[in-house]
Amino acid sequence: MAATFAVVETGGKQYRVAPGDTIDVELLPTEAGDEVNLDRVLLVGGENGVTVGTPTVPGASVKAEVVGHDRAKKIIVFKYKNKVRYRRKTGHRQAFTRLHIQDITV
Repeated sequence: MAATFAVVETGGKQYRVAPGDTIDVELLPTEAGDEVNLDRVLLVGGENGVTVGTPTVPGASVKAEVVGHDRAKKIIVFKYKNKVRYRRKTGHRQAFTRLHIQDITV
């Protein structure tokens, strides 16, 4: 079955991917240019229909190439309690890995 899309889980989040897509996932301990094999495939779809895993599809994997690592835009975390002069302002930048999806195999 030639898969046209898949739903993979990595970093506690689920992503719908297709060959040629570029996605940002939680930081992976890899170098830029490495190949990553995502084997937690929850669903595979193609011209023959959809295969849903219980919880994963056996034998399915998604091959991706690591494009690079970066950090997201800064978000402001502001805590405030009225009438007691309590204010705390901090920022956070989440690190991520950018993946380019190459192939889906079943």
